[in-house]
Amino acid sequence: MVYCQCMTRPEAQTESTQTTEQHARPVHPEDQQRRSLARKEYSVSRSRSLARRLRAGDKDAADELVDRYTDQVYLLMRRLGHGHQTSEDLAQETFLSAWRHIGQLRDDGALNGWLYKIAGNVSRVYWRRQKGRRLHDVEDLDVADPSVAGHAAAGHDEELERLREAVETLPWKLRQAVVLHYMQHLTISEAAQAAGIREGTLKSRLSRGLDALRRALADGR
Repeated sequence: MVYCQCMTRPEAQTESTQTTEQHARPVHPEDQQRRSLARKEYSVSRSRSLARRLRAGDKDAADELVDRYTDQVYLLMRRLGHGHQTSEDLAQETFLSAWRHIGQLRDDGALNGWLYKIAGNVSRVYWRRQKGRRLHDVEDLDVADPSVAGHAAAGHDEELERLREAVETLPWKLRQAVVLHYMQHLTISEAAQAAGIREGTLKSRLSRGLDALRRALADGR
């Protein structure tokens, strides 16, 4: 009798079962931490490499900077209270300013905070120029903030809109601290660098900002 060669041997079945069981095992928390650390180290390495290329005048690196950070800078501008079109314009101004002043970046590992600091300065200058003027773009009257669109579908649109409005009422320094740390997810160190202040000062502003937000949201109930 001739046996089909495609039949699986018992020991092969055992090996296959063991392999499947291994893949089905949950990932250990320590493994997750190692992977997360590896991803972070890779990101830091990429940032350092990009910073070196930028300081060397590499125009391809300038394009990469825009591609990598456009969404983050745009969302930062939106969360600082700017409308859609204004946020796009200010993001573009941020990258142009970064390219013009790239020589001021002394630490290759500080690219993130340095870029956010420029963005914050661009936003602050804009608000100063707009004092006494109508601050919101006309298009924002009927265009939802893209950063909350996904949550709106889950029924949280009103709460998030109230929070966004409350953030916009904060004094600039408190708003900047809250946005950088809680909404842009920068670490305390990165947010302090981006704001150009000490970590202790940032923590103080965060505390005051959160207190102000709690009061504003409580009053709006």
